[in-house]
Amino acid sequence: MQINLTGRHLEITEPLKQFVDEKFSKLERHFDHINNVYVILSVEKIRQIAEATVHVNGAEIFANSESEDMYAAIDLLIDKLDRQVIKHKEKMKRH
Repeated sequence: MQINLTGRHLEITEPLKQFVDEKFSKLERHFDHINNVYVILSVEKIRQIAEATVHVNGAEIFANSESEDMYAAIDLLIDKLDRQVIKHKEKMKRH
């Protein structure tokens, strides 16, 4: 799985990059057909926004979240993506 991390109005620090890598590895445990992940972290005044597009076999999954803390926003994002990936996996099994 290749992760492309972009920061808008935010410098991507090494701990932030490691946190994102660690969290996205959780997704890969549930579904191993993840090809690319595009993550955009941005800051707008006090809002910390995390959004991601996950390319899986046969689909593209998008989610975004926001919080006052970037790490919390990433956690929320992973939770949303996790649910969508599991839903996609179930759909694939039925077809």
